[in-house]
Amino acid sequence: MARWEPNAAERLAHAALELFDERGYDHTTVIDIAQRAGLGKSTFFRHFQDKREVLFGGGSIDVVLVAAIAAAPESAAPLDAVGHALDAVGREVFTPERRAFVARRQAVIDAHPELREREALKNLALVASVADALRRRGVPDTTARVAAELGALASAMAFDRWSRTSDGDDFDTLARQAFEEVRAAASGC
Repeated sequence: MARWEPNAAERLAHAALELFDERGYDHTTVIDIAQRAGLGKSTFFRHFQDKREVLFGGGSIDVVLVAAIAAAPESAAPLDAVGHALDAVGREVFTPERRAFVARRQAVIDAHPELREREALKNLALVASVADALRRRGVPDTTARVAAELGALASAMAFDRWSRTSDGDDFDTLARQAFEEVRAAASGC
């Protein structure tokens, strides 16, 4: 690929996954990734701090969640605002076109304890962002935290179901199903 082609971050992410599949995560360097993407090492570091971040960079989920909570109808209960946000993640992030990429990414993460730890920290930050977005809507702190945690549980359930199949329901459908399962379980406690 020519160096001038657009979407350097996406090209780097795809190159990284190819190399992680071929050589393994531990045997792939930043230079390997940049070369596979047809880019230089400095371009890699303009987009990502290190090779771990090629799997976690971007922060697009956070942006989508917070914007969707803010855009939820004023009358929406906290859990409904979180459900609105999960719908948006399905439409904008976990699209059918990205399912295979996300599944490959998840397989790399699952195979490495330090990457699982990084993903856990990222997920904690997402929960905090959702709770903050709910508080900005006037939701009391405890309610915002509980709604954010329940939303994270539903999202994790939906993500697991969605990413482990090559076809089937879209993420937003699975998220709504998981969300209703979580809501029913919470009301039965």
